[in-house]
Amino acid sequence: MLRRLGSKIPSLLGLVIVVAFYLWSILEACLQLTASLLHQASIGWMLLPYNPFRESLGESLLPPSVSHLMGTDDLGRDLFSRMLYASPADAAVSVLVVLGGICIGGIIGLVAGYFGGWTEEVNMRTTDLFLAFPALILALVIEATLGRSVIYAIIALIAVWWPSYSRVFRGEMLTIKSMKFIDAALLSGLADISIIARHAIRSSLNTVISYATIDLGNALVVYSILSFLGLGVAPPYPEWGSLVALGLEYFPYAWWYSILPGCVITMIVVGAALLGDGLRDLFAGEL
Repeated sequence: MLRRLGSKIPSLLGLVIVVAFYLWSILEACLQLTASLLHQASIGWMLLPYNPFRESLGESLLPPSVSHLMGTDDLGRDLFSRMLYASPADAAVSVLVVLGGICIGGIIGLVAGYFGGWTEEVNMRTTDLFLAFPALILALVIEATLGRSVIYAIIALIAVWWPSYSRVFRGEMLTIKSMKFIDAALLSGLADISIIARHAIRSSLNTVISYATIDLGNALVVYSILSFLGLGVAPPYPEWGSLVALGLEYFPYAWWYSILPGCVITMIVVGAALLGDGLRDLFAGEL
């Protein structure tokens, strides 16, 4: 599978970007968790070039250089270190939002497609109700109501994310239901729940995996927008979206403050899109 993905340069590039981002996020998350458990904050940034919270007003708004790859912010903190320190939260949100959307949307979509009738009508009209609201506005309303935290942001994003997966799973179920192996499963006496769990979900995975890979970048963008608008983690903890927002105050004479964090977000999103396209071609037999 990796060899076939590697035969297409854009897919390979996307794979490298996505894997590097999530591997680093896992490593940094482990260090931050260890630091919290041992009450030794310095463990959390032991692999970073600088302490992401150390202020040095004499070094404020320094441009990118060998010493500070992404420059410094208005308080003299190293932006590269702050971006690396913030990556676990952004990575966790993107993964949890997509997984939450798959779980909720998958149950609703598969049940609707399999049973049809009034069950399908109720499930899909509920999906349409959520889709009727602009996703970003609905997420903003939910998080503003619940409060400002990563957990509430995840809940808000899952609430607007599952309807698209509901439609994907329903479409897959309608296709799968007409196949002969489903008839064979019914004739063998398998229960409806077993057929959905053992056959329908497996057969839907190829489509869902490629769609979800692309969606990782979309979830990251929407979460960055929420933090950009001030609904993320409270300062001084960094977030990619909030770094872009803080940098706008000093644009354009300190362009790196907002532009470089935005470029990193764009790179991850493009990497996820390239990888998702590659997986779609792979599962379709075009690679």
